[in-house]
Amino acid sequence: MTSSPAASYYRATATPYAPYAPLQGKTDARVAIIGGGFAGLHTALGLAERGVRDVILLEREKVGFGASGRNGGFVFGGYSLGEQSLLDQRGQDAALALFRLTTEAVERIRHRASHYRIPCDVVDEGVIWANWFRDPAVLRQRQELLARQYGVSWEWLPQHELRARVHSTRYYDGLYERDALHLHPLNFAIGLAGAATAQGVRVHEDTDVWQLRRDGLRWRIETAQGSVHADQVVLACGGYLAGLRRQVDRAILPIATYVMVTEPLGDRLKDCLETRSAVYDSRFAFDYYRPLADSRLLWGGRISVRDRSPGAVQKLLMRDLLRVFPQLKGVRVDYAWSGLMSYARHQMPQIGSSGDGLWWAQAFGGHGLAPTCAAGDLLASALAEGDDRWKQFAPYGLERTYRPFGYLGAQASYWWQQSKDWFKTRLEG
Repeated sequence: MTSSPAASYYRATATPYAPYAPLQGKTDARVAIIGGGFAGLHTALGLAERGVRDVILLEREKVGFGASGRNGGFVFGGYSLGEQSLLDQRGQDAALALFRLTTEAVERIRHRASHYRIPCDVVDEGVIWANWFRDPAVLRQRQELLARQYGVSWEWLPQHELRARVHSTRYYDGLYERDALHLHPLNFAIGLAGAATAQGVRVHEDTDVWQLRRDGLRWRIETAQGSVHADQVVLACGGYLAGLRRQVDRAILPIATYVMVTEPLGDRLKDCLETRSAVYDSRFAFDYYRPLADSRLLWGGRISVRDRSPGAVQKLLMRDLLRVFPQLKGVRVDYAWSGLMSYARHQMPQIGSSGDGLWWAQAFGGHGLAPTCAAGDLLASALAEGDDRWKQFAPYGLERTYRPFGYLGAQASYWWQQSKDWFKTRLEG
């Protein structure tokens, strides 16, 4: 699979910055990070904040090129696995500790955007989970579980209150997560890189790493025009596989997701939304969307093993949008794109080490931005201070995905869950 090079809204509105030069010649570093997405950038900045500035970050394309610069921009607590499954698998204490890593990461993202004055359009107005179905049980159960086991309070939105904010008869009740936000993810990535370099981190773009090997007690990284000797190496490549360690790459499925952005809607935006909150719904195959500062609507959804063209993405997503907001029929779509996210079979991030100075952070697809920040903080703390909190993720290891057959299983599972959503919708009438 390859990713479409089509320009996104994020790329079109990216903060201008002087490009980081490719690596040239030989150099040394205490820590080398491969991958310029959120996991790598948060690790680099976390190290710099802890006084470790002998850090080099290598990115094959541009900072934020992959999923970090293409996603919906949602920042909220929790994991794709779900709170009940996390509790069932790990027990109350361990589940709560893992969950708190993400809520702390929400606050860290909020702080970094403010502290470093990153112009990434932060909208600190929460996220709405809108119920696609009439039956409120799933919302009530989640609200109660979050309050009882995780100490988190989500506000109940009865139908009339939800529809006052989201003008769609498609939804019934909802939950409102106040301690959540949304932002321009590519500009946030660019800002993180700038904050890290200002504290001494060396960032190199357009630097393709083609070999990683042990060289005595250290690691040697070979690129097209240079090399790095490093004590520690962090692999943070997400869905854009580096091909450097088989056991790391084979543990994820690079899966495509789709996003589009409408033309500026002006007053028409109020025809569908009278809230600045981001929104997603209660289906497995959910839509997610949010209003942008220039009165556009960003809309995303679906996952697939196929990386479709912008035209195909627009066609699919416009069909989804009009099911929710038929009043927007005829609006123009100015941008449509796809991107590859990394998924693990166990639906949790993979954060770990082989014990010889090699570390990894991946499988963040479907989790929102907070777990990437949590991963960066855990790795930075481990590398700088010997902190072993990263071991909380040991049960979620590098479980093999058996590509290409894993793609068939993932797509079949998605279609099965999608069909269950469809059948429940039809039963309710």
